[in-house]
Amino acid sequence: MRRQRKTKIIATLGPASSSPEMVEKLYLAGVDVFRLNFSHGDHSDHKERVSIIRKLETELGRPIGILADLQGPKIRVGTFAEGPVLLEKGQEFTLDLDDKAGDPSRVSLPHPQVLASLEDGSTLLLDDGKLELKVTKASPTKAVCTVVIGGKLSDRKGVNIPDAIIQMSPLTDKDRKDLDYALELGVDWIALSFVQRGEDIAEIKKIVAGRAGVMAKIEKPSAVDNLDDIVELADALMVARGDLGVEVPIQKVPSLQKRIITRAKNAGKPVVVATQMLESMISAPVPTRAEVTDVANAIYDGTDAVMLSAESAAGDYPVEAVSTMNDIAEETELDSNYRIVMDASHASPEATTADAISAAALQVADTIQASAIVTYTTSGSTALRAARERGTAPILALTPSIRTARRLALSWGLHCVHTADAENFADMVEKACNISFREEYARPGERIVIMAGVPFGTPGSTNILRIAWVGEKTLSRM
Repeated sequence: MRRQRKTKIIATLGPASSSPEMVEKLYLAGVDVFRLNFSHGDHSDHKERVSIIRKLETELGRPIGILADLQGPKIRVGTFAEGPVLLEKGQEFTLDLDDKAGDPSRVSLPHPQVLASLEDGSTLLLDDGKLELKVTKASPTKAVCTVVIGGKLSDRKGVNIPDAIIQMSPLTDKDRKDLDYALELGVDWIALSFVQRGEDIAEIKKIVAGRAGVMAKIEKPSAVDNLDDIVELADALMVARGDLGVEVPIQKVPSLQKRIITRAKNAGKPVVVATQMLESMISAPVPTRAEVTDVANAIYDGTDAVMLSAESAAGDYPVEAVSTMNDIAEETELDSNYRIVMDASHASPEATTADAISAAALQVADTIQASAIVTYTTSGSTALRAARERGTAPILALTPSIRTARRLALSWGLHCVHTADAENFADMVEKACNISFREEYARPGERIVIMAGVPFGTPGSTNILRIAWVGEKTLSRM
């Protein structure tokens, strides 16, 4: 089942999209990876969804990726004794550790790590940035603030601290339980919220221990400041524009999105653009023109995947949202400007055999107008290097590992096939030709470019580049 685009689509499952029939419709409409949002639902809900996806995968014979998105710490104020309060610009307002109900002069902030991280002059954004406070006197037990932007504040509204690194783990007790369960279910990716530093990625990777890929959600200014360290340690990145747009001036989000995409692409790490991509389709059958342009711009930038959240999880038109995303991707990738951007933004190959082979494969495929590039990969690194080049030829990633095939479903341009590894050189060529034909990427008489490594089945051994003809004689043995 061949997609007619290289950008991948992630869709979140939820109340509107959890039946076997709906999951199948979403996949056929264009979903490559399904997201399980652990901020909602219980473990039994997620177990049922994983079971549905894996059954569909078996029926269709195609690897399908599953992303488990952890909730992360939620920093919220406490409750008020007499309902919402109105904060006036210039007034003094205190956040403290006292669990007593709040009033117009104070409220509880039951997060000692947050208060300990604040300094005089720190900015606090409440209720998704609708209210702004400036800390005038910080201590480990309370923060006395001046109201900069006032408004109504009610129970348990969120608090964002854009200009401080909070001395707390991105993994709450709930997250640790959810992480253990997600790994037990066999998900392919874990998305980590509240990432601030590279150390946050190192912490979760010790727990995951290679059982899934770790995706860093870039949603805090501190994560942007430490982007290089995070990119080096993470397996993938997500531009989480919701919280990022609260904690940085909103006009900076587009440039930060481009910066994150470029940095991830150059490192050969998959990158996802998320949040409010087709938001109006939660309640409308068609998106706004601005939303279509937003999705297209992310695709022009070369993102690996675009993601739907509430549109597919709780909206009235989940299948239409996926179909629309698919149509936008296909149309954008047909534009000549898309190739101009891709060709202009290549990172230089690293001084490794795998990078040299990948760069050469792209050049050879373009020169001979090959129908496809076929990569043999065990760990996925060879296929990721091929995808990093953002070439014109489609890429078939052949792997004996179903876990690798599922994980690579997220990556730009990769059509993953779970198959036995090549036994020898002749088998390598024959299998590549047969699968290229079977998957409708090449016809008899056309050429393909093959990347592999000897000895076969050895991770990180990419050292072969071969041109092969897809011939009638080879196909007759299928």
